[in-house]
Amino acid sequence: QVQLVESGGGLVQAGGSLRLSCVASGRTFSSYAMGWFRQAPGKEREFVAAISRSGDNTYYADSVKGRFTISRDNAKNTVYLQMNSLKPEDTAVYYCAAALGWSGIVITMREYNYWGQGTQVTVSS
Repeated sequence: QVQLVESGGGLVQAGGSLRLSCVASGRTFSSYAMGWFRQAPGKEREFVAAISRSGDNTYYADSVKGRFTISRDNAKNTVYLQMNSLKPEDTAVYYCAAALGWSGIVITMREYNYWGQGTQVTVSS
């Protein structure tokens, strides 16, 4: 069992930055590929970014490429999402997720075993 707790969300003006954190407890953090997803009001949850167990490989949705950076610190059981140049369309609840048994990148929701409770990000225009 893995528990994931996100933090770092908030209200920011367009063009600003936020850094989300997701702390994991339970099984060995380095055993999990990690990802970030988001869900805006009235929309389906969508993929944002993913990182491999080692942190050597990352992948981004086209909508955030060049603005967001995913990283992880396995010693701290934490995955991060640095979000720069934020836009109003980035407004959503952001979720981190953990996928067991994958050595590479995981971008599909159904492959993730554990989810956090989410953190709200609101970008004003």
